[in-house]
This record gives sequence, C-alpha cells and structure tokens, in this order.
Amino acid sequence: MVMRKLQLPLSQTQKVRFERAIERLQSLSSTVNSDASVIVTDSIPVNHEDAYLKGHGTSEVDGELLATVCGVVERVDKLVWVRTLRARYKPEVGDIVVGRVIEVSQNRWRVELNFTQDGVLMLSAMNMPDGAQRRRTSVDELNMRNIFVEDDVVCAEVRNFQHDGSLQLHARSQKYGKLEKGQLVKVDPYLIKRSKHHFHYIDSLGLDLIIGCNGFIWVGEHVEVRDPVIIADQKDDEMVTSSTKDTWKEESHTSLETRQSICRIGNAIRVLSNLGFTVTLEVIMETVNISNSKNVEIHDMLGSEFHVVVAENEAERRRAKRKK
Repeated sequence: MVMRKLQLPLSQTQKVRFERAIERLQSLSSTVNSDASVIVTDSIPVNHEDAYLKGHGTSEVDGELLATVCGVVERVDKLVWVRTLRARYKPEVGDIVVGRVIEVSQNRWRVELNFTQDGVLMLSAMNMPDGAQRRRTSVDELNMRNIFVEDDVVCAEVRNFQHDGSLQLHARSQKYGKLEKGQLVKVDPYLIKRSKHHFHYIDSLGLDLIIGCNGFIWVGEHVEVRDPVIIADQKDDEMVTSSTKDTWKEESHTSLETRQSICRIGNAIRVLSNLGFTVTLEVIMETVNISNSKNVEIHDMLGSEFHVVVAENEAERRRAKRKK
C-alpha cells in the first residue's frame, strides 16, 4: 500500500488526525514487509544462500540487489521484481477490462483501455445479440452500430497481443458486452489487484460492480445474464402483448434510490483512489457503510473530513486484522 499526499484543504485538527492515521498505516505496512516500498538504488534484501531470479526493476551491483525504479517489491517463488506505481495499465492475457468505444470500423471496434495502445474487439470475437453461434456476414457488419457505438462502455477480456502492440479483446460470454445504467470510475491501475473475481453483485443494493484490471471500474444497475436458448425462444415467439411492452418500459427506468446508491459507491471509490488505498469490494463496501452510519451526504463524501475518517478507519481495520 502506498499513501498519497491528500490534495484537499485540511483544518489544523484534520491535518493532525490525518498524519497520525498515515503514520499508523505506514508502521503497520513496514512491520509486515520492511522492503515493501523502494526508490531507485535502494537495496532489496534477498537470501544469497538460495538462488533467486532478478525481475523487472532490479539490478545486481557488487553482489547486492538494487532497485532501478520506484515502486513496490513483489516476490513469486524465486522471482523478485519491482512493481512500478502510477504507471499505465500493463495487460496480461485473461485480464478482465472495462473500456470505452472510441471508433467503429470495418469488422472491429477500437476501445480505450488506459493503455499505450487501444484495444481491438473484432466482430468475430463478439457474442451476437440473438445469441446464435454462426459465421459473421456482411449484414452483421452493416449492423455493428446496433451493438456498440462511440462512447459506449463495454466489458471484455484480453485475448492476446497484436503485432503492433495493441490488445485483442473478446466478449464471447453473456457476462461481457455493453454496460448501461451506471457510472464509470477511473483509478490508477496499480490500485487494482488481479484476482479470481472481478465481477461482483451487491445483493443488498441490487448493483453490479466490475473492477477492471486496467483501472476502469463500473458501478451499475444489476443485469441478469440471459441464456442464449431463452433469447432464441423469445425471438421465435411473435406474440407480444401491449401490457408486456408497458412492463418493459417501467422496468427500463432506474429508480432514484438505485441512482443514489451508484453515486455513493462511485464516491467511495474516488475517496479510496485519492488516499492511494487498494480498491477491493471489501474496502469499498466498508467505506459506503461508514458514510451511511455517519449520515454523510453523497456530495460530502468528497470533502476533507470524510477522507480523514476513511484513513482513520483503514488504520483501525488493518490493526484489527493483524491481531487476528
């Protein structure tokens, strides 16, 4: 964990409380891992009796392993490397990403992913709206704008890297595709940790939370994943009553309570990002619960006092977690 300098006006009392919370967090972090954060030329402790592998951001000088970049020391088995901070997204095959469509061209969509290159989502790598598994035709190509247009927010998976360095995406599952009725929040990619679960359903609020590995996070109204067989059956059924259409129109409306919940979670993520805390479902929901328990209005969550409260709570949470 790396704390940031808070770019908000603080009163003298708030400043003292915030500095005290940060000191507690740093002491807890240094106790767990003394070499967690390094700057250029810092020595990285390793066991020279056991073989180790030098990774990115490290160099051996006179038998001592030194950091060549600023960041956090990571270790996997014998491999030691330094993960740089505040860098752009560094993709890996299989990453779940959230992006925004910036161009519709022949057979493909170009997607902004907070990467040095845009992502490419081919029409052939996309689930068709009717759920049918078939070859894409020229008619499908003409109807591409019926699927995604510019500025649409989409979710996909990194398939591989192209020869020009861009990412090739795919969305061949019902859980991928266009994201609607929600809010896109952007944080630095280093605040996101890769895990087995990046799709979350917040049952108590009826919301979907997708934490993209590229630092783009989606908070939106829950959407049921529809079975392609059911979609095909519905397509065959040509009898649609007027009452069914009216019901569909009512369901398409997002309630005020849901919109407020989306904004509250969005602001909780922004607060965690401002403080430089790792963004996980657990920490997001704890921040939301704090705002509710203290009756903090949604717009006040971005104020100085709530940032200080969250920092104090995080220090207490980590202390309690360490005791366990």
